[in-house]
Amino acid sequence: MKEEEKDIVRTWAHDFGVALSAFQLDLMSLYLKELWAWNRKFNLTGLCSRKEIVKELLIDSLIAAAFLPKEGRLLDVGSGAGFPAIPLKICNPGLDALLIEANAKKVSFLKQAVRLTGLSGVNVIRGRVEKKGGLLNPEGYHIITARALASLPQTLAWCAPYLMPQGILVNFQGTQFQKALRESSLVMKEHRLLLKASIPYTLPGKDFQRNLLIFTKGF
Repeated sequence: MKEEEKDIVRTWAHDFGVALSAFQLDLMSLYLKELWAWNRKFNLTGLCSRKEIVKELLIDSLIAAAFLPKEGRLLDVGSGAGFPAIPLKICNPGLDALLIEANAKKVSFLKQAVRLTGLSGVNVIRGRVEKKGGLLNPEGYHIITARALASLPQTLAWCAPYLMPQGILVNFQGTQFQKALRESSLVMKEHRLLLKASIPYTLPGKDFQRNLLIFTKGF
């Protein structure tokens, strides 16, 4: 990232209660540089500029960091190019992260990004959460993140079985989140999920509101 981009990221993270060190910003810069190189060849993100990646993916991911535990097992479902899992891991190095992604090219990138940044406690597997139960921790996960995976009811149905009691499930929604919640009521009841918080925010340069949904699982 350029210094201007680092300043934007630092400021927005700070506004949401996330303090980033120079070392953490350097790691994110290294990660994004590699992502940009791969993105030009394989279009991993669907975005066509570095600025869009910083604002729409990196900052979006960092907003969740303030609301998560600093330690525990994190499962990121449908990791794509590593958002939100890699930025969250950089913010909270005490997390033990597992990234699951179906696309082979994206899996290759994720493994390269982990090697390049030297992040420890991160594993990447290729597959789909609904078909890879045997590869996941049977004790479950303290945190599950899912960004642009599927509809909210489907996302909850796939992820909730792997969430520990009192664990946190994080999902990123747009302006229609209330409708998505209504459509998810039966799934939430079935899996003992409660909406703990809904955090509204607007990304830099955007005029529409997004919402970070944080669910917790009952006993």
